[in-house]
Amino acid sequence: MALAFTGTLSVVSDRSEVRTTLVGALGCNLAWGLVDAIMYLMGCLADRATERRIVAKVQQAATAEEARTAILQNLPSAVASALTDADLDRMHAALLKERMPGESMGLKREDLLGAVAVFLLVFASTIPIVVPFLFLQDAWTALRISNVIAVAMMLFAGYAFGQLTGYRPWLTAAAMVLLGCLLVALTIALGG
Repeated sequence: MALAFTGTLSVVSDRSEVRTTLVGALGCNLAWGLVDAIMYLMGCLADRATERRIVAKVQQAATAEEARTAILQNLPSAVASALTDADLDRMHAALLKERMPGESMGLKREDLLGAVAVFLLVFASTIPIVVPFLFLQDAWTALRISNVIAVAMMLFAGYAFGQLTGYRPWLTAAAMVLLGCLLVALTIALGG
C-alpha cells in the first residue's frame, strides 16, 4: 500500500498535487484498514466454525478409531506423531463432554479489539512513510527518504517476524530488507 502511493507521488510535480494525492492516499489507506479489519473478523468466524466442525466430527464418530483419525487430521504432524492411542482416546472422551455452542458463534469482544488493532496497524504503518512528503518541498527527495523509511520498517518487521516464528531474526530481517529493496527497485524501474 505504501509503495503504491509513494510510487504515485513520484509522478506528481506540483506541491498542491502532492497534498491532494496524500489526502487521497490516506483515504485509500483508511479503506484498506477497514477491509483488513473486516477480513480479520471473517477469519475469527471461520476459525470458530472450523473448531465447531472438528468437535462435531469427533463427537459423531462411530468408532474410537474414527474419532482418533478425526483428531489426528486436525493436529500439526509433530504433535500428532507424539500422541498414543491412549492420549487420543482421552481427547475423544473430553471432546464428547464438550457442549457444542448453540448460536453463540458470533463475534466476541476480543475479536472486535483485534479488528481495531489490525485497522490501526494498517493505517499507522503508512504514517512514517508519508511524513517526508509533509515536510519537504521536493517530491523526489521526499520519495527517496520515504523509501528508506519503508525499508527500515521492513528491517524491524523482519526481525520481529523472525523472533515470533523462531527463524533467525537477523537473517529474516535481511531477507525482508532485500525483498523491500527489490520491490522499491521494481517500482522505480516501472516509473515510480
